[in-house]
Amino acid sequence: MFEMYFPVSGITTYVFIPPLVAFVLAFFGAMGGVTGAFLLLPFQISVLGYAGFGVSATNFCYNLYAIPGTVYRYAREGRMNWPLAGVISLGSLPGIGVGYYIRVHYLTDPRNFMPFVGLVLLYLAWIIGRSLMSKGGKKVPPTAGATIEPRIITARRIEYSFDGQDHGFDPLPLFLVALVVGVVGGAYGIGGGAVLAPFCISVLRLPVHSIAGASLFGTFVSSLAGVTVYHFGFFSGGAQTKADYLLGALFGIGGLLGGYFGAKAQKHVPEKPIKIGLLVVLLFVSIRYILKAFL
Repeated sequence: MFEMYFPVSGITTYVFIPPLVAFVLAFFGAMGGVTGAFLLLPFQISVLGYAGFGVSATNFCYNLYAIPGTVYRYAREGRMNWPLAGVISLGSLPGIGVGYYIRVHYLTDPRNFMPFVGLVLLYLAWIIGRSLMSKGGKKVPPTAGATIEPRIITARRIEYSFDGQDHGFDPLPLFLVALVVGVVGGAYGIGGGAVLAPFCISVLRLPVHSIAGASLFGTFVSSLAGVTVYHFGFFSGGAQTKADYLLGALFGIGGLLGGYFGAKAQKHVPEKPIKIGLLVVLLFVSIRYILKAFL
């Protein structure tokens, strides 16, 4: 009765499954500055059986639904780090097209694509695990009403204050990392927030509560570019690369609600539980996918 067939992806599933899964992933992901799309792709491949080029595009499509409500919540509460968001967006955009080209020309076989997914997730797990082992940093929720206030914005230095503390970083290294992440994200089907949020936390030493909104905004911009290039199928040789927009919309509805409520709840949750939860899931999925290359 509740089963639905999706002609673009060729899968059949219960209509309530996509929004429910997306809600859970977005709720917890939004607390760490990610949408959960990096785990949504393995779900589509392993559970739903969707492994074509369009699975990456559908992931991008999901982000377009899931992110706006979360970003709005952060912006309304004064927790949107706009300078950081700008650097991430400008760095990621050029890499999306390169990643798309790699996907449609060199990662055409699902047997090759799945180990690639596993390595990406394992790298994310390593970043988060390293940040958990490091000392220092604020481990409690921010003060109620804490906002982000930019202090210095130049090509060589960006500084801002948040919750009574000053934070700063050199935008050039972040720009270069975002460029590389854009390439990986273009092939995988993520906007890059899943990589850049841990980088901002563990390498730039920025508090998670001050970077989550910026990471998600950059992911939205990259996802918009990703949906566009996959939709038109540039250099694909006629292969079907379009997103399954209906499936993406169902994922997106769940992600929109989950992300909004996750952003609302984030200020009440310490950093450590957020990171531990992400680490456990990343390790499980990444190891499973990497082992598939040898079995």
